[in-house]
Amino acid sequence: MLNKIFQTTSSEPLQSLGLLLFRLVFGGFMALGHGLPKLLSYADKASDFPDPLGIGSPISMAAAIAAEFFCGLLLVLGLTTRLAVLPLIFTMAMAAFVIHGDGPLFLPAAGAKEPALMYLFAFVVFLFTGPGKFSLDKLISDKIHP
Repeated sequence: MLNKIFQTTSSEPLQSLGLLLFRLVFGGFMALGHGLPKLLSYADKASDFPDPLGIGSPISMAAAIAAEFFCGLLLVLGLTTRLAVLPLIFTMAMAAFVIHGDGPLFLPAAGAKEPALMYLFAFVVFLFTGPGKFSLDKLISDKIHP
């Protein structure tokens, strides 16, 4: 009976469904929960934004917005997925290891690395797997290479 439950069959549709859900959650939460608030408060907060690369606070905030909001939306859509996660990976690595570098690992402590690391490793998964078949990347690929 256990053999029937765990029998290996074509699980590709379920894997793609899992990747779709993963994209919607991590891309959507990043875009709407982190990028959009930064975009909406840019004028008020750009001068005080952390500048770990020494390029200026307004430029650092604009780069974070580009990664978090726009690349987050690309991830939700599954459009240029592997390319879109590169700025997200970089931004989350900077958040975890530089901005919150001295902070504790786990929440609920302020400045904890845990959220940035969770996003970082989720985005690394998409770098390795791609978006799955329920994505604009797949739709475009099928049109170009039928």
